[in-house]
Amino acid sequence: MHEIRKAAIERTTKETSIKLELVLDGSGATHIQTGVGFADHMLHLLAFWADFDLNLTCAGDLHIDAHHSLEDVGLALGKALSDALGDKVGIVRLGSAVVPMDEALVEVVVDLSGRPYLVYADDPLPALIAGEEKDVWREFFKSLAQEARMNLHVQYRYGRNGHHLVEGAFKALGMALRQAVSRTRTGVPSTKGSC
Repeated sequence: MHEIRKAAIERTTKETSIKLELVLDGSGATHIQTGVGFADHMLHLLAFWADFDLNLTCAGDLHIDAHHSLEDVGLALGKALSDALGDKVGIVRLGSAVVPMDEALVEVVVDLSGRPYLVYADDPLPALIAGEEKDVWREFFKSLAQEARMNLHVQYRYGRNGHHLVEGAFKALGMALRQAVSRTRTGVPSTKGSC
């Protein structure tokens, strides 16, 4: 029987105050309040498709915009993912998913390699999604990859509706992470002996 992998993060700056609890071996149960309804919806989808339990509150400077809140939520979630993974013994490490969402198709590939890198091909995204500029999502994924110390590739292959495109990305990310964190191997998944 494996030990339950979990982490708790508290992060406070002049721009945001975040409390987050993450359980990798969960059931997709969530309680999420970021102050940005669309972000709450996306994070719920991520946790559901990853089978992560996620409790998250963020009080941010939304009188400016959602940028700082989503960037810092990405940092906190990435740090929690890294902490919960620990030494990574037994994990698959790699995961990928392609998800259709009506007219949209999105591919996400992850490698929990210990090396942060983001490739983000967002050409089909409209300039505004749920009232926020599309770049807030690049910042979220960049922060997530940085603190989770993972390679993260997000390719919006095609689509027109911004909600559908971003929703496809979060579903695909959840599915890819579910594969990557699953423990079906022995030892550390690296020919170098660490990742």
